[in-house]
Amino acid sequence: MRVPRTFEFVDLSGFTNYTAAFGDDAAGRLLGAFRTIARQVASERGVRIAKWLGDGCMVVSIEQTNAIAFALELERRSAEVCEPLALRVGIASGHALLFEGDDYIGSAVNMASRLCDAAGPHDVLLPTMQLERLPEGVTAAPHGELELRGFPGAISVVALSGEPKLSASTDTGELWTRSPFLT
Repeated sequence: MRVPRTFEFVDLSGFTNYTAAFGDDAAGRLLGAFRTIARQVASERGVRIAKWLGDGCMVVSIEQTNAIAFALELERRSAEVCEPLALRVGIASGHALLFEGDDYIGSAVNMASRLCDAAGPHDVLLPTMQLERLPEGVTAAPHGELELRGFPGAISVVALSGEPKLSASTDTGELWTRSPFLT
């Protein structure tokens, strides 16, 4: 089944060098803190972490704005906890084949992965032609054209920045979380 989705790859830039310099235990603590933050932000922003990829993850979203908000909020919250490492993120939208019920195959998935590879520290990159709508508080600036392995020709890319506002569609304050159920 082909489904429209936004895909996002997130990577902690410099993790291998950090592990070599500070050891496995320190790297494990940092990665655990990063994953905790990523789970919290995913819950708040209405996206799903499809899989963990060592020092990063693949995220799937039905709404592109939620994926963008997730990336920028994760970058903001993890900055201090993951220092001296920085996030790099690639985002792409399109139809993909839902494979065996829990994985995705397609050009949008591959493009998001390649954009993450091309991103520098603190970069959140998205193809210009795929930009649908920005969440409130987010801006897009031209990043230039990139040659991505497996894609013909250069692709115009924007870099996203800002502090996305939490929208009502991702409200985590559902009734069951309110009094009298919480003490």
